[in-house]
Amino acid sequence: MVGAGPAGATAALSVLRRAPATRVLLLDRDDFPRDKCCGDGIAAQAVDVLGQLGAGDVVDGWRPVEQLHLATDRREARGRMARPAWVVPRAVFDGRIVEHAVAAGAVLRRHRVRSVAVDHRTDGAVVLDGTLRTKVIVGADGVRSVVRGALGVVPQGQMALAIRGYAPTLADHRGRQVIRWGSRAQPSYAWAFDRGDGFSNIGYGELAVTPGLTRRLLLDELERLLPGAAEGAGSWRAHHLPLSGRGWGREQPDGPVLLTGDAAGLVNPLTGEGIYYAVATGSLAGAAAVEALAADRPASAGACHRDAVRRLLDRHLHHTWAASRLARVPGVVDAGLVASRRDQGVFDDLVEVGLGDGLLTPRLVGGLARGLLS
Repeated sequence: MVGAGPAGATAALSVLRRAPATRVLLLDRDDFPRDKCCGDGIAAQAVDVLGQLGAGDVVDGWRPVEQLHLATDRREARGRMARPAWVVPRAVFDGRIVEHAVAAGAVLRRHRVRSVAVDHRTDGAVVLDGTLRTKVIVGADGVRSVVRGALGVVPQGQMALAIRGYAPTLADHRGRQVIRWGSRAQPSYAWAFDRGDGFSNIGYGELAVTPGLTRRLLLDELERLLPGAAEGAGSWRAHHLPLSGRGWGREQPDGPVLLTGDAAGLVNPLTGEGIYYAVATGSLAGAAAVEALAADRPASAGACHRDAVRRLLDRHLHHTWAASRLARVPGVVDAGLVASRRDQGVFDDLVEVGLGDGLLTPRLVGGLARGLLS
């Protein structure tokens, strides 16, 4: 596995839960635990995937967050989520998945992979940096994936840019995940997610289509949308997000090299959420690798993985792509908030589209239409 974040570590755990005798090497350029720029929101759907692999305890000790506050300058909706989420610093969350993978038998090694090639002259093995040979590799090395670059694959979606820090939790934000949309290139929003320990993960991000996106601009937008949320903040980090396009499939070629998470261009284009996609596709990659190795057909892994991801996410990705385009139409986000205030079911559907694998249900679309007319 190249990359030991949620996608890579979950892939390793997935392999070892299915075939414990498999030799699994986890490579990452950093030591663990390590920090990562992220909103730190862990949806229940992600915990479900990890729970199926025996790692559902990765959120233990962190208080579930049940309240979600959504707002624009004109409208707002506050409600209880159908299933709680967690806000767990990535230094903790990622480290715990890695610990599970290592306990299951994976070997973790600090190593920056610089080259990836398939040796077609001999056994079709994947060769890393000219020395490490393996039958199947999982690329989980993030937005600037070396593995993806070696395949010549270009993600189909657009890029967003976000900045994140940690600050003492404001009184009005306690026990909540707060999201406030801005007026710049959509998706454009500030967030404050209460960790439950007196601090919140705060930040701001937007679609990276406007020249001159500076740290100062991002921080100014955060202050404008959530005044005072950044007071006393530190640990600032910025990160690009490869937003998913309309569907998925061209990102995964045939062969023994599998792509997952950010490396596969899988980030919700409506909300920027990527943890669920990372662990879900990591788990599927592990299953595809085991199936291909058991059949002694490593080159079949890519097609197997592509089909599995499509079955799980393709329809959802078409809907999130459509939702992200709708959000750019003036008044649509406000209409969604109006509908969510009126109908808990619409609120639940909206949350599922943004955090899990939900769809634009007739109830949600009807609520949007009624909200636009109100």
